This record gives sequence, C-alpha cells and structure tokens, in this order.
Amino acid sequence: MSEVQPTADRRLHESLAKQINGEVWSLLDKPDRTVEEDERLVLAAHASAYHWLYAGTPVHRQRGEWMLAHVHTVLSRESPARHHARRCLALTETFAAEMKDFDVAYAYEAVARAEALGEDSEPARRYLHLAEAQGARIADEEDRTIFLADLQRGPWFGVGAQGAA
Repeated sequence: MSEVQPTADRRLHESLAKQINGEVWSLLDKPDRTVEEDERLVLAAHASAYHWLYAGTPVHRQRGEWMLAHVHTVLSRESPARHHARRCLALTETFAAEMKDFDVAYAYEAVARAEALGEDSEPARRYLHLAEAQGARIADEEDRTIFLADLQRGPWFGVGAQGAA
C-alpha cells in the first residue's frame, strides 16, 4: 500500500481506525444485535482495517484481518471468514518477526473457527490444536489468560475448543 505522506493524514487514519475498532467491539459485545447492527458491524470492521492500511504496521494489518475473520465467523459468513482468516495467517507468517506470540495464536484460532464454520472439521481441529499449543506458549500471563479464555468462547460450530464443545 502506498505511504500516506502528510503526518496529519496518518494521524487522522490512526484515530479513525482506533475509534471504529472500538465500535466493532461494542457491537460484538451487544447481545441480540439487529440485522442493521450486524451490517454496521461488518462495515465498521472493514473501515477500521482500511484505515490501518494507511496508519499502521503489518501487525495492525494482521490484527485487522483477524477482526474481519472474527466478525464474519460470528455472523456465519463462511467465504469471507475463510478469506480473512487466511489473509491473517499469511500476514502472520510473512511478518513473523514483528508479531507478538499472541498474534500467532489468534491467527491459528481464526483459521480454526473459519474452517469449523465451513464444516471442514479436520483442518479446523488441526488449526485449533496449533492455536492451543501456541496459546500455552504465550509468555505474558495476562495475554495467555485472555487468549485461552477467548479460545473457549464460541462459536465453534461443533468442533469446539479443548474443554468446550
């Protein structure tokens, strides 16, 4: 992606990315979303990822792809969930030196859930095992606890995380 030259533009993109990312989380956490809120959720996730293209690093791009995969998985939209999960994993592998240990675990988790959504249980279980193993190796105790708790939450579409479904 081409660089945004003016600092003011970069700051605006970063501010919007953060603000919209907060809206994504608010909508994800909302019980009983309406169809209109689901659509706003998708648009907000895409908008945040777009702004990170101009203001962020490869890590921000990877996390944006994770968010897109997560949103589409939560909404049971198989094709985009798989697409963004694979992009997340590709960015994780390409920029491995820049990723945190939890970024790797979340990339595996995204692929596992997207595969589970697609009822492809063998790759879903394979990536789930990779996510569990990587999650257990997360160095920071708080990060590890958060990841492992996230891993236990649904949706898992019948595949389930260790101890869940």
